[in-house]
Amino acid sequence: MKIVRYSIGRRIEYGILEGDIIHGLTGNPYRRYLRTDFSHGLSEVKLLAPCTPSKIVALGVNYRSHGEEMSHRIPTEPLIFIKPSTSVIGPEANIIYPPSSERVDYEGELGVVIGKRTRPVSAQEASEFIFGYTCVNDVTARDIQARDKQWTRAKGFDTFGPIGPCIETEVDPRNLTLETRLNGERKQHTSTADLVFPVDELVSFISHVMTLLPGDVIATGTTSGVGPMQPDDTVEVEIEGIGILRNYVTKQ
Repeated sequence: MKIVRYSIGRRIEYGILEGDIIHGLTGNPYRRYLRTDFSHGLSEVKLLAPCTPSKIVALGVNYRSHGEEMSHRIPTEPLIFIKPSTSVIGPEANIIYPPSSERVDYEGELGVVIGKRTRPVSAQEASEFIFGYTCVNDVTARDIQARDKQWTRAKGFDTFGPIGPCIETEVDPRNLTLETRLNGERKQHTSTADLVFPVDELVSFISHVMTLLPGDVIATGTTSGVGPMQPDDTVEVEIEGIGILRNYVTKQ
């Protein structure tokens, strides 16, 4: 089931996407909801980020190939950082190139959407707390990252957290194909089977550090092939069974 969040007129609603039709929902999609008799064509609405996370907990160096291209050692335990909620944008929205950076990179990733309040849980319990999966672009000001020697500013700019286009609740995250394209040219291609730390281990590890809330997103890390974007570029992150997250790079 594909859950979307969208605006129509002045209203913001949740729905179930089936083909090009969105069937409306009432209630909280993370708890109890009802499918209504109302529906909209996909072209009639504006898709938004499918969730409103209090935080994005992201992973560094969670594919060996990315560690090699960035000359990072593979960590012995998950290397986590946080992107702020204010970085979040949805599909078809603009990534704004900040004037303080001269290199802004794409990083296509699988996103895990939390479904209920999650405090220390085991890896075996983790699936009970996952609502579904989405596409994430962990946009990064690479030159600022190198200067600061830590990642908060480089990854925390407004618009640096594209998420979408939906939350797929029924996909198996263990072996999904992920592809990132820049202006139609494939730049990243991997399988989530190559994650150093798989999804259930990540949920467990993070839950022992901080409480995860419904709608929070875990960005599971990127593979090799990261590279720069320029104003007027189009970047797409596509994950098997989920869909395509498309965004446009613009100047501030």
